[in-house]
Amino acid sequence: MSSMSLAQNSKRKRGEGNYAQQKLFWKVVRVLVLTFFVFFALFPAVWVLSASFNPSQSMSSQTLIPRNVTSVDQLLVNYRVLFETPRYPFFRWVLNSVIVASITSVLTVMITALSAYSFSRFRFFGRQGLMLFILLVQVFPNLLAMVAIFLMLQQIGQYLPFLGLNTQGGLILVYVGGGMGINIWLMKGFFDSVPRDIDESAQVDGATHWQTYWLLIFPLVRPILIVVGILSFVGTFNEFVLARVLLRDINSWTLMVGLWGFVSDNFGQNWGIFAAGSVIGALPTLLVYLFFQDQIVGGLTQGAVKG
Repeated sequence: MSSMSLAQNSKRKRGEGNYAQQKLFWKVVRVLVLTFFVFFALFPAVWVLSASFNPSQSMSSQTLIPRNVTSVDQLLVNYRVLFETPRYPFFRWVLNSVIVASITSVLTVMITALSAYSFSRFRFFGRQGLMLFILLVQVFPNLLAMVAIFLMLQQIGQYLPFLGLNTQGGLILVYVGGGMGINIWLMKGFFDSVPRDIDESAQVDGATHWQTYWLLIFPLVRPILIVVGILSFVGTFNEFVLARVLLRDINSWTLMVGLWGFVSDNFGQNWGIFAAGSVIGALPTLLVYLFFQDQIVGGLTQGAVKG
């Protein structure tokens, strides 16, 4: 009996040893895979950051660690040129982008919230057809409507100059209209998760539809409003195609259009200055994400749980 017990114990220990080795092996594999994906995700940002400190304006001579740099002035030469050259109104571009993105986010959230509340709570003729139409419009790429948008703003500018071509008002108008569709559907699902008993109780107490919306429903859907606002801000801040087509004056350009000028024929192939501007231009969106990260996670998870 003792010899059988020893054999069983030995077999069990070998099994435990094999299990421990397999567990260690798969743990190492997971760490290596995660390391690869982290490197894959961070490498472009590190490369751009390195290019911003490279005095050379050529991408062919770009290295991860800048070479032939002997002083701090050489490391910061791209930033100094970006800030001190009069022909590059960099801070004006940043301000334009922040203004356009902020106003677009506020208008998108307010108008979309009202529309989503109407579709969620009211029953009117053509409701289903209108919702389906809004969804179908989002299927077509915005580039297909580029010519129509250009001509439309050209006509509007004849009567309302602040909403015409080469104006930030016209660009904001296009951004707000383009961001309505998917956001209405997103908010409507969140409004549907709010119990209708709240509306009925408010109506019994004599509240109007506006009071019910603003005082009771609006605070409850605040997480999704913050999510939509942040996504709208980031998407508008980083948009290039529409801004490039609709804005002509260099002082009215947004940041993305201004950065494009550094690698086009306007300013020459200034890749180092372009990288420096990209690093600084990423700060506003980075700060927005860091400041509202709890609200973003809360809004998405609450919507998932309620739905």
